[in-house]
Amino acid sequence: MNYILADDFGKSENWKNLLPLTYTKPIAALRIGIDLIVDKWEDFLNEKCSFHTQNYLQTKFPLKLTNSNTYILSNFIPNEKLVNQIQKLKPNEKLINNGSLLAFCFEGYEIPSDLEKFKVVEIDTECIQLKNIWDIFLKNKQILDRDFERITKNKTSQKLSETNTLIGPIDNIFIEEGAYIEASILNVQEGKIYIGKNAKVLEGSMLRNSVAICENSVIKMGAKVYGATTLGNYSKVGGEISNVVFQAYSNKGHDGYLGNAVIGEWCNLGADTNASNLKNNYQSIKVWNYLNESYTNSNQQFCGLIMGDHSKCGINTMFNTGTVVGVSANIYGAGFPKGFIPSYTWGGVEKNYTYKFNKAIETAKLVMKRRNIELNDIYKSILEHIFEVTSKFRSK
Repeated sequence: MNYILADDFGKSENWKNLLPLTYTKPIAALRIGIDLIVDKWEDFLNEKCSFHTQNYLQTKFPLKLTNSNTYILSNFIPNEKLVNQIQKLKPNEKLINNGSLLAFCFEGYEIPSDLEKFKVVEIDTECIQLKNIWDIFLKNKQILDRDFERITKNKTSQKLSETNTLIGPIDNIFIEEGAYIEASILNVQEGKIYIGKNAKVLEGSMLRNSVAICENSVIKMGAKVYGATTLGNYSKVGGEISNVVFQAYSNKGHDGYLGNAVIGEWCNLGADTNASNLKNNYQSIKVWNYLNESYTNSNQQFCGLIMGDHSKCGINTMFNTGTVVGVSANIYGAGFPKGFIPSYTWGGVEKNYTYKFNKAIETAKLVMKRRNIELNDIYKSILEHIFEVTSKFRSK
């Protein structure tokens, strides 16, 4: 069977609810828990998956069709019961969960546009679905703890050094080969801690509840990390963070607070950056929504910074509750910037300019080169497309 992970079906644009993260990648390429959504599906299905995404992303994330295909909405997170149900689907059957399309099976080399005549199969198992951008941090603990059990099954952890203080059962911590952790305090009474290959937890760090430190990431000395927090590959964190998901290759290397947040790839938060995650009046927080192109009530009391790929901020930057920053923005200066900062914005509170595309690409090339990754023409065309389609927000 050929499996396709899709952003949406038909004319639906629900993928926009996960912008700005999904400007640069399909939903299935997002990280939540420990690994990417596509990694979870491929692990459960024991098959490679392809992507059905936006046209401008399709070259980097190719679609594969065969004579027998199963189409899966990738904002659903797999579990064993769900995957078993999907694998049982027959051609011209569709799987529905609480009124939402989850998957369907079809034959041929063309994705059907109408499922009206498909037989309905209802699924009664619990399904985790990402409907809004804040779901990434809201549901991170539940998914991280599940990922921990799946990824560490039948594997042996490296021994925890005696210089560390462990609070809770040893089975709730797993250390991959090459990881370094010394003179730190780890509390796993209410969650799991996963330390990936060649990751580093430096002296004096304090980790509590569910935390994933993925491959080659670093917790700097004296950092305070509250779960549920994920550091994607090659990320670096210092200061105080709580319930934050870093996608990969991003840094918050110094003091400052960040909570209930999602940070994309290739981001950098300057020293002493602080982001509010709670309003002074304790009211629910309004967050910019790209689908409606307006602020929407998140119905969340806690919501911090949402930052798209390649965005940066200067030292002592302050973000208000629920601030959304697009792709390749550069924020600096005193005071609180607006709650929505469009992609390719250069500036601060008083004056904002368009970040010239060629200058943004120069910076992106330098940043990626430090990790021995080339910014190729395919990726450049993606970033250029984002520059063009987000111009309407900058003009406002």
